[in-house]
Amino acid sequence: MTSSAPLLSARLSVDYRNKPGVLRNIVVEIHRGEIVGLVGESGSGKSTLALALLQLLQLKGAKVQGEVIFQDEDLLHKSESQLRAMRGRQMSVVLQSPLTSLNPALRVGTQLKEAWRAHVKGTKEECLSAIRTALNSVSLPDDDEFLRRRPSQLSVGQGQRVIIAMAILHRPALLIADEATSALDTITQSEILSLFARLNRDLDMAILYISHDLLSVAALCHRVAILRDGEIVECDSPDVIFDAPRHPYTQRLIAALPGACFGKTLSRPLEILS
Repeated sequence: MTSSAPLLSARLSVDYRNKPGVLRNIVVEIHRGEIVGLVGESGSGKSTLALALLQLLQLKGAKVQGEVIFQDEDLLHKSESQLRAMRGRQMSVVLQSPLTSLNPALRVGTQLKEAWRAHVKGTKEECLSAIRTALNSVSLPDDDEFLRRRPSQLSVGQGQRVIIAMAILHRPALLIADEATSALDTITQSEILSLFARLNRDLDMAILYISHDLLSVAALCHRVAILRDGEIVECDSPDVIFDAPRHPYTQRLIAALPGACFGKTLSRPLEILS
């Protein structure tokens, strides 16, 4: 599952002009083929961390200090053109709502083609082959009828799968899933979690799974980091986080769950999703 050298190693702090200390001395390490969960309540800084790793916070007027070492290179020292070449190809993101992530005016096939051509100059046949492979990977139809649909003709679950297909078109080393299941019903959420587990297993894709849902994190992740008020207060395996949490804040989070829903049954990562 993991190698000795991290795929991503970040040490950073984030300040806004009118809100300093949004993230303070955050340390994150993700190895190749590993799923790391990031848990925290609303406003704790989860999405800020995701945008900082992707080097998108500067567009919001934030100041990022530290380092983000991804595949042995510090992203904080790269130009915007270099970062654009990396985003979507080596590191991709899946956001919360497909309704806001997809362009309502463009057909599904058109949006997938644009995502592929942003990083590859190839033939029409090569593009279509990559799109069909990605759609098959997320259990969606790959026929012309589906590719001609517009986002309004998709269910929420289908829309989220299209977003995931777009994110994995180029087989990125790291996928950041930021609250990617929070807008879904329980059954669809379970299907998407199974999909993430399969992508991790079949493609050896590392995933940073960001959520406020401790139970989904316990089922999916190899390690779990707890974020509170801009600081990671605890990071360990699901067994430790759920069965022997050390930090008082983590203890309160676990205590707030229904007693029958946590413990060793959910502490074994991926087993219930295999």
